[in-house]
Amino acid sequence: MSYSTQDIRNVALAGHPAAGKTTLFEALLHAGGAIQTAGSIERGSTVSDFDPIEKERGHSLDVGIASTDHGGIHVNLIDTPGYPDFRGPALSALAAVETVAIVVDADSGVEYGTRRMMEYAKARNLCRVLVVNKIDHADAASARVLDELRETFGNECLPLNLPVDGGKGVIDCFANTQGDSDLGPVAEWHQKIIDQVVEINETVMEHYLDLGEGGLSGQELHDAFEQCLREGHLVPVLFCSARSGVGTRELLDTAEKLFPNPAEANPPAFHKLNGQGAEPVDAAPDPGRHVIADVFKIVNDPFVGKLGIFRVYQGTVKKDTQLFVDDGKKPFKVGHLFKLKGKDHVEIDQAVPGDIAAVAKVDELHFDAVLHDSHDEDHIHLDPLDFPKPMFGLAVEAAHKGQEQKLSTALHKLAEEDPCFTVEHEAETNETVIRGLSDLHLRVNLDRLKDKHGVEVKSRPPRIAYRETVAGKAEGHHRHKKQTGGAGQFGEVFLRIEPLPRGGGFEFVDEVKGGTIPGQFMPAVEKGVRQVLHHGAVAGYPMQDVRVIVYDGKHHSVDSKEVAFVAAGKKAFLDAISKARPQVLEPIVDLEVSAPEQHMGDISGGLASKRARINGTDSTRGNEIVVRAQVPLSELEGYAAELKSVTAGRGRYSLDFSHYEPVPPQVQQKLVEGYKPKAEED
Repeated sequence: MSYSTQDIRNVALAGHPAAGKTTLFEALLHAGGAIQTAGSIERGSTVSDFDPIEKERGHSLDVGIASTDHGGIHVNLIDTPGYPDFRGPALSALAAVETVAIVVDADSGVEYGTRRMMEYAKARNLCRVLVVNKIDHADAASARVLDELRETFGNECLPLNLPVDGGKGVIDCFANTQGDSDLGPVAEWHQKIIDQVVEINETVMEHYLDLGEGGLSGQELHDAFEQCLREGHLVPVLFCSARSGVGTRELLDTAEKLFPNPAEANPPAFHKLNGQGAEPVDAAPDPGRHVIADVFKIVNDPFVGKLGIFRVYQGTVKKDTQLFVDDGKKPFKVGHLFKLKGKDHVEIDQAVPGDIAAVAKVDELHFDAVLHDSHDEDHIHLDPLDFPKPMFGLAVEAAHKGQEQKLSTALHKLAEEDPCFTVEHEAETNETVIRGLSDLHLRVNLDRLKDKHGVEVKSRPPRIAYRETVAGKAEGHHRHKKQTGGAGQFGEVFLRIEPLPRGGGFEFVDEVKGGTIPGQFMPAVEKGVRQVLHHGAVAGYPMQDVRVIVYDGKHHSVDSKEVAFVAAGKKAFLDAISKARPQVLEPIVDLEVSAPEQHMGDISGGLASKRARINGTDSTRGNEIVVRAQVPLSELEGYAAELKSVTAGRGRYSLDFSHYEPVPPQVQQKLVEGYKPKAEED
């Protein structure tokens, strides 16, 4: 069908693992007529989980994208992974939609993933909808789940429909005032919704008080409802059973009538330039203006090459359009424009504002790239998403000689596809280190290396990313003097150092008076200081959170050279560090462990032996607990196997970087004793 921006609805399905997101995705595509039969996770026939590893594991590892038409609207659906290990693709999808439908299991109720995705969506200023799935299960407790949703997320959570006949059907309680449901009389819930909707808009409230509900026009109710969604004043709750199809067509009807289109939702957070000079950009969903689009997903497809999936915010992208990538000077031609249907690519002629489309075989494309058709839009960027920092690492090397380059290429392709998967080369140890959110996250990517790219690797734990700093103030001095027959070398530096707050980085301050160190040599002094910052002073790790103030020195009119002041700056800095109570810092991570409740004692005891600080626990309806703790990263080597052992394979965990803090004295002593700096001449 031909459609405009006002006809588009962009919806991401998110939530806790096993809530039924992929099954609902299939059911919605089937209800909209996009597929003849809804696929099954058990048979490996779903549109979204088409990757062989997803089929093998039985759950989503990446986003799946497809669209369907329903009534007068075009719905772009994104199925996101539920496991926290694969948050990167899930959060990326939030950059492309107006509405996040958070799927809740009617058996289990509010789980940790439910809370997490509600928080993410709220922080991104997106419209939120709660979809209670599996209402026809024998253990379903729809009334209890609705109470739990309202208790957890507030009384703004109100149902738009209600289950009837034990979950075999649903009844609309926004448009209807008559009838009974499994959760009580329809009229009671209808009144609560109307009261919630009309109070957001003074004009609508006045009409309602003067004329009653019958005096409100359909447009007034729609506008007030859409405003409630935008401002978080209303979080609609919809009941369904994706497996049987109950409520799925009603969900599409609700999307058509009440979900915001791209022109109605909160405006995207585009800015021009960075820092203090950054200015907000009004990206209006006008098909006639210059193109502005954002790439929210990269896929390296073995058949069509690199695929950039983007959301159009302004203008119209057509076949043969010339587009620039970020601030690039040379445009690329859109030879083929696609809509996605899982693994299939359907060619289209144009993508209007608000639509989701893809282009292939453009090497310059990358995650979060801004596409535009005029240099007037150079330096524009969308506010970045707040991704968790990948902290779990593995050092990898090719299992077979001669595959080093192939491994490097494949790793960088995987990193392009997942913003929470990174590849680093550690120069000090000559290690290639991959980092992700958990052991599972990395193991899945190693499986992809083998299956998709034909590269096998050997892996081992990497060196821990310790850092160094100082705990006190001190002064340092060094005179570098060298005479070798011809012109000599001379440079003398006096400096003092002081600690900065944790996370303060590094500051270099020039307070030299009277030209005792000529200005042309100050960069050389800083270079020497930065050499120590890079290589460390006491244990061989980079230094941070320190201010260096150079306040005096001496030079020689003939013998002073850059090399002399590099050496003097370096040695003076080392001298000061030795007096300033140097410390080794270790990375502390936020750890979340999910496991059956009966394993709480084993998990807590194991964490206590790892210098962990347990910050709290959450219990879910499924007799599962989530333990939150802060733990030194160095203590978590082998934790995946340990957790698997104590929970019979039913436990999982994820990591987020928290901060650095000093290691215990005995650990520092061991690290210092193991450090063997290279001998240097003066």
